[in-house]
Amino acid sequence: MTEDVVITLGTMSLKTIAMVSAPLLIGALVIGIAVSIFQAITQINEATLTFIPKMVIVAIIILLAGPWMLNTLKGFTVEMLGNAGEIVRSK
Repeated sequence: MTEDVVITLGTMSLKTIAMVSAPLLIGALVIGIAVSIFQAITQINEATLTFIPKMVIVAIIILLAGPWMLNTLKGFTVEMLGNAGEIVRSK
C-alpha cells in the first residue's frame, strides 16, 4: 500500500463519519442553542435542563435517519471489503 492509497482511504473514512454523524450533531447543537437562549431569557440556571431535550431529539433523529445512516455505513464497508484485495496489491 502506498501513501496515496492510505490517504485516500482515510479521507473516505472521515467523509463517511462526518456525513453519518452530522444529523445527530446538528440536531443536538440546535436544541442546545435553543435551550440556552430560553435559559438566558427566563434566567433559569439549571445545568441539567439541556439533557432531556437533546436526548429526545437524538432519539427522534436516529429513528428517522437511522436507516439512511446504516445504509451509508453498509455501503462504505462493502466497498472497502470488496476492494481490499486491490488495495493491498496496489504498489
